[in-house]
Amino acid sequence: MKHTANLPVPDPDSQDYSDRLLQMVIETIDMHDGWLSFAEFMQLALYQPGLGYYSNGLPKIGAAGDFITAPEISPLFSQAFARHIADALQQIPQGDCLEFGAGSGQMAADILLYLQQIQCLPKHYFIVEASAHLRLIQQNKIRDIFGEDQSLVIWLDYLPDNFEGVIIANEVCDAMPLHRVQFEQGQLLEIGVGHQKGLLEWHTTRLSNPALKARCEQILPQLTHLPYQTEIALQASAWLATLSQMLSKGAIYLVDYGYEAKTYFHSSKHQGLLRCNYRHQVHENPLVLVGLQDITAHVDFTALAETASQNGLHVEGFQRQSDFLLAGDILELAQMQQIHDFAQIQQAAALKRLLLPDLMGEQFKVLSLAKELELPRSKSADLRYCL
Repeated sequence: MKHTANLPVPDPDSQDYSDRLLQMVIETIDMHDGWLSFAEFMQLALYQPGLGYYSNGLPKIGAAGDFITAPEISPLFSQAFARHIADALQQIPQGDCLEFGAGSGQMAADILLYLQQIQCLPKHYFIVEASAHLRLIQQNKIRDIFGEDQSLVIWLDYLPDNFEGVIIANEVCDAMPLHRVQFEQGQLLEIGVGHQKGLLEWHTTRLSNPALKARCEQILPQLTHLPYQTEIALQASAWLATLSQMLSKGAIYLVDYGYEAKTYFHSSKHQGLLRCNYRHQVHENPLVLVGLQDITAHVDFTALAETASQNGLHVEGFQRQSDFLLAGDILELAQMQQIHDFAQIQQAAALKRLLLPDLMGEQFKVLSLAKELELPRSKSADLRYCL
């Protein structure tokens, strides 16, 4: 299989997963007259049971995987996050927590340990996880910490009809299937996937999806550079609308890397914001290493904020990750740790990675949403005026 230069070559077992998934993608393209939307391709590449990136059982997170998330860097991330959560839970007697895409389960474990310490545990901590492999990892971690008979953490196959409490989505929206579009003078095009001689390639067609076309017409006045290529996350907006209907009282915290619309659609980003992660290397070709690499795109936080407002949620805050964590007293939490020598050096390095603007501190943002409660910490260094 042809792949991007300078990327590591997969081992034979991984290559077998990829070859089988690639054949399935090619067969699906043929069943759709030679063209598949990028959203449909991304769904297969990431979530096809048993073969997709999040379903095939290969390492994802940490040194042996492809990327590392903030909860894996230091428990201080989750502890500071837990202080925000505690503010919300104190306004909701018998409130629950619900985390989407819990990864290794580290964030859930660290949040619960801290909430237990400050006597502010939720009634239940629900997890929605699309990957059976990751769900097993999460269950083992939770059982190691809270015991075999723990009943606090519950994994859900379906969303509840009614929910009161706190919803957490850390690096979830960026991996939701999305469409790729291109704005030309006088026409709108959708960029999808075809194949030739066993290799995937980009195929462009005239845009026909009504919902996608309507969103493109909203975006067009913001563009100062044509042609312009970008990604549109219809699924993320639909998902958030569903959460808003489900939430009767509570808070939603969306943490991801991304921009407000003014920056997202700046002329300097006219080739889009799609990126792939493979063995801790970032590149821009999602059509190789199918099923072996993560495929993501920066989040349009303005679109999510607009969806929230249109569906009965109040935008309580929009912060850089660094400001969100500082509002959760991360530095105070660090000072309280009883550690010495090398552990202090490690902690300092972790704080730099989480807080410095040229690392995760400014690249990642937090959109805080609420219904029938207030989130005072989310108003610290608030950037809602940018949305």
